[in-house]
Amino acid sequence: MITVLLTDDHPLVRRGLRKVLDADGQIKVVGEARNGREAVKMARRLRPDVILMDIAMPVLNGLEASRQILAANPKARVLMLSAYSDDAYIERMSAIGAVGFLEKTTAAELLPEAIRAVMQGQLFFSPAIGRRMARGKNWSLDRDGALKPDGVRLTARETEILKLVAQGQTNPQIAAILRLPRKTIRRHRQEALDRLNLHETADLIRYALAQGIIENKVELKVV
Repeated sequence: MITVLLTDDHPLVRRGLRKVLDADGQIKVVGEARNGREAVKMARRLRPDVILMDIAMPVLNGLEASRQILAANPKARVLMLSAYSDDAYIERMSAIGAVGFLEKTTAAELLPEAIRAVMQGQLFFSPAIGRRMARGKNWSLDRDGALKPDGVRLTARETEILKLVAQGQTNPQIAAILRLPRKTIRRHRQEALDRLNLHETADLIRYALAQGIIENKVELKVV
């Protein structure tokens, strides 16, 4: 029997995932956590085989919770769940030692398969992510075997602007703070979105959270 800890701050999501897993005779849900802090405590106490971990949660986000869980129990297998599949999330997930990434839109139908795959020592990704990785678009492996996007990084100026955006500053305010034309601020923001293959400013901020560019406390404002 494979033991699983569900972690998501939405009760309906947990209920749906649990229904899928309870119908599988080889998987047992041993606990449900509402945030990252609860997940860390329950993982230490219950020692589940697999932790299904949402990324965007209050109190402690899924990335930091996963880091703490894997530091205490390297044998645990963490499957990340998210409504977003930005390269930045997948890179950060791989770097902390998680073994899979499921988009919430496909998580329920793939969940039993994903859990069995990671228990056999495999990596598992939602189909869209898997196809992107299979094409090799923007991806390579570092010396530790972690995934990373090739050459995709924000410039120092873009990072500076992103920090101000996360603080709630508007383009005119950022322009005044940095003493730059407003059109330059708009251009930097759009170039950052294009380079990272993102579409909205909120996605850009989530990237910054995943990369540790801005503090976790900002996450409660934008996610």
